[in-house]
Amino acid sequence: MATPPSRAGTKGVPRARREEQILAAATEEFGSRGYAAASLPAVAARVGVTKTLLHQYFGAKQDLYLACLTPVGDRLVAVIRAAVAEGAAAPSATGPSATAPSAAAPSAAAPPAAAGTPLLVLRAIFTALEGRREAWFLVYETSLPPDSEAARRAAEYRAAVNRLAADGTAGLLAAAGHEDPLDADALNHVWQGLVATLVRWWIKHPDQSPDAMARRCARLFAVAAALAPAAADGDVPGNLPGGAG
Repeated sequence: MATPPSRAGTKGVPRARREEQILAAATEEFGSRGYAAASLPAVAARVGVTKTLLHQYFGAKQDLYLACLTPVGDRLVAVIRAAVAEGAAAPSATGPSATAPSAAAPSAAAPPAAAGTPLLVLRAIFTALEGRREAWFLVYETSLPPDSEAARRAAEYRAAVNRLAADGTAGLLAAAGHEDPLDADALNHVWQGLVATLVRWWIKHPDQSPDAMARRCARLFAVAAALAPAAADGDVPGNLPGGAG
């Protein structure tokens, strides 16, 4: 009969608390160095335990990665979906959001979608990642063993985020009377690239809080809107829908 795992942890630290410490250290190690370059001895040293204990708690390297990835991926997909839903439920696209001000007043021809949805999505991402910003890279890691459960799960999270972004961008174009699938694909790529770039910039500036970043993004969106030519008949308004990647 198998012996149940001890709840005592190590050096007087409760097992649950020790597991939290290991996951936090491993998330930082995997996020900052990538799966292939990440070192389990380095994770153990961060926590003050042995590599053997890591294996006892979480198994092999892939298993530890999966244990770090799952809460991050679940949370990112959930907060993005909630932000998109909040934006879609806004009464109009003519006023600023209560939690994330609109980047700029939409044109009179703007479709009936919440102009503040992009900022809601960005704020949600920044808030979800605060404290473990490098966790963003776990979902987009490229050095995972291709046939591993971790690689499969990461691909599922990316696909979920991609669907949210694709549906949002296509919906905005359709509301504006544009049905070209290539337009939707291009806008989706632009939006996801923008989100990834902003998150990477934020990670390099640890003094920037989620609220500060949301305000910064609002200012940048306002400048971008001011630089764009006035919308002519048939042009697409300058407000991106929700989604991230």
